[in-house]
Amino acid sequence: QYRDRVQYQCEDNDCTLRISDLRESDSAEYKFRFITNDPGGKYSGVPGVTLTVTDLQVQVSRSAVRGDFKSADLKCESSCPDNLSYIWYKNEQIITGQTSNLLLNYLDPTNRISCAVRGYENFHSPSVVVKDVWDVTYTSTQVCAFKGATAEIRCTFRYPSTINGINTRVVQKFWFIRDENNEPVDLKTESEYKNRVQYQCKNNDCTLRITDLRESDSAEYKFRFITNDPRGKYSDVPGVTLTVTDKIIFSPQLQVHVRRSTVNSYSNWTELTCHNNCQLPDQSSYIWYRNGHKLSSDEQYLHLNTFDSADSFHCAVKGYEQFPSPTVYAPKLPSVSVSPSAEIVEGSSVTLTCSSDANPAASYTWYKEDVINPLIYQNQHFFFSILPSDSGKYYCTADNDLGQKRSESRTIDVKYAPKLPSVSVSPSAEIVEGSSVNLTCSSDANPAASYTWYKEDVINPLSYQNQHVFSSILPSDSGKYYCTADNDLGQNRSESRTIDVKYAPKLPSVSVSPSAEIVEGSSV
Repeated sequence: QYRDRVQYQCEDNDCTLRISDLRESDSAEYKFRFITNDPGGKYSGVPGVTLTVTDLQVQVSRSAVRGDFKSADLKCESSCPDNLSYIWYKNEQIITGQTSNLLLNYLDPTNRISCAVRGYENFHSPSVVVKDVWDVTYTSTQVCAFKGATAEIRCTFRYPSTINGINTRVVQKFWFIRDENNEPVDLKTESEYKNRVQYQCKNNDCTLRITDLRESDSAEYKFRFITNDPRGKYSDVPGVTLTVTDKIIFSPQLQVHVRRSTVNSYSNWTELTCHNNCQLPDQSSYIWYRNGHKLSSDEQYLHLNTFDSADSFHCAVKGYEQFPSPTVYAPKLPSVSVSPSAEIVEGSSVTLTCSSDANPAASYTWYKEDVINPLIYQNQHFFFSILPSDSGKYYCTADNDLGQKRSESRTIDVKYAPKLPSVSVSPSAEIVEGSSVNLTCSSDANPAASYTWYKEDVINPLSYQNQHVFSSILPSDSGKYYCTADNDLGQNRSESRTIDVKYAPKLPSVSVSPSAEIVEGSSV
């Protein structure tokens, strides 16, 4: 979820996290971690930094009519502290105000209003168009229907409760497609719509219903309401474009919608709907196909209590079998890809991608074989800085309402340079001259490390293997020893280990001083 949005800007002992295109889901506590070459050298500061991402919104808190001017009170809302300074914009141009509130004395539907916190002008709130309280809203601006079918076009409308102190009431409401002398004509008075048009209006919700559609009904339909105020007439532009067409032209809009039962975990009931974005005539019947073979059902809905995940389904309108819907089917065996496809090295960015042929489109889940819970619920799993502990076998599942399929497992083998080598001496007790002594070097590395032994006062390496053996150690072997571990990705040196060889006294030597003639009374 942070892909392509996160950057680390680090210089010396100063490191900055930069997250772009912030989302509210990014709200979290962020902590920094650094790891040194010492096994215990890992540190994170606690507590971290709590980031709160807020979605600036322009809220229209109140709208009123004041005399002949329509106005609105706006508020720039966020969950950030209240003592901030704000900037307001109209059509991307700075207007007045430093507080979170703004009074608009004139509402122009062509103006787009937004706000920003001062100092963060690059992060505007979404723009809003503040209309006055005279408003018609259509639930859809495009409606498609077949010849002979029934079309329904719906809208809601609003108006000020009072105008100049007088209560407002609606005295007329109707739909129209044309004007006469700049005045809309009620659709019910049009001869070609006689006995085919109904208005179903309740409160501020009004639906136009046209039956037995004809291709000549294709037009732009608008709603008009008139109040008891002489100026209280309102229609919104544009209206709703109705397209009445022949089945053959729009048959590719036929789709199978799938809905799985969610009553309980044991239910396998599934409903398929043969749906068309264009409204079909009421008398239309359907044909259903399973794996290309016709089924007995001729209804718009097909109920499946049991089915095989290998089954596929499609539908058609009877009489137009040559224009079937796309086929729906459960996911096929998912494929897993790893990027980069070359050797994966510790600290690199790695992406696992799961893909499957499915209709409806599949939902994906990623798993690691030795982890019980899912890793992520999307088709890609990202490692921004992969660790050796991320090595293992991964697989994904693809599922839709018709079934689920699991991919084969994919092995991730993270390569890394040798970690700090450890040195062991055997025997661990006192080392005595003539005994056998083994020095062993070991390091965690992938690929496996090669080893070299050194004595600190000797230039050349002692041996090129993980063990250096003294079959009969000498006092001259005393000293400091260390090893190196290396592979193609790097090298690491162990700490030095001191070897102190104990031994019995050698043959004593006797000396006489002075060495010349010794005379009575002298010191010897």
